[in-house]
Amino acid sequence: MKILVTGANGQLGRCLSDLAETTDWDWIFTTRQHFDLTKSSEVMAFINENQPDIIINTAAYTQVDQAEKESNLSFEVNQQGVENLVNSVKDNQVRIIHISTDYVFDGQGSIPFTENDSVNPQSVYGQSKAAGEKILLDKIKDKSYIIRTSWLYSEYGQNFVKTMLRLGSERQEISVVNDQLGMPTYAGDLAQGIIRMIENIEFKNAPSGIYNFANKNITSWFYFATEIMKLAGLECVVHPITTSQFPTLAKRPVFSALN
Repeated sequence: MKILVTGANGQLGRCLSDLAETTDWDWIFTTRQHFDLTKSSEVMAFINENQPDIIINTAAYTQVDQAEKESNLSFEVNQQGVENLVNSVKDNQVRIIHISTDYVFDGQGSIPFTENDSVNPQSVYGQSKAAGEKILLDKIKDKSYIIRTSWLYSEYGQNFVKTMLRLGSERQEISVVNDQLGMPTYAGDLAQGIIRMIENIEFKNAPSGIYNFANKNITSWFYFATEIMKLAGLECVVHPITTSQFPTLAKRPVFSALN
């Protein structure tokens, strides 16, 4: 079986690359140097040439605040890019595993969101990711596997854990938001989950549709940061603050835990 991965330089793409050698499948890891996801002709040509059985779309515009300024670019990647993939496979049996986000929800309430809950994104980033989901569900629902995940971190790329480690080594104290709740998820665990999903797709045991994937337990950014400092042996003191004390361009979900 041949598996094509977009966004190979990202956190999840690199974690998948680490696991690829443990499988018997043929993997094709791609970046923008191979093809531009926003250009339909390039997407179509590459997929026609390589004929994958499964596409794992980890590529995304993920700069949540910058998306408020670059709405068009966010939608080009997160919506149009998905549509280009869909158009390139809709006439064959290629399956698409697409990575989405907890930011498609409005963050209201206190009960973890299920796969069946209605989306109501509050930011441009969340809106563009929800739009990508809709294309998959509208056009190739029986061949789409949408995985919503949250607060992704890893040893790769830029993420909250690495930022806290850097700040913790540079400063004696920092302030971190304590009234936004979610579920930090290690990209390596998500990669393993995707491997298991592919195994089940291969044996026709995985129904298409929406899946939630997150590590256990709900926490705040403040408690997450405190634990990072503790595990790293850093003496940086973390102070809790409210969202209103740390204004951002994009509105974040207050509660975005996934069931």
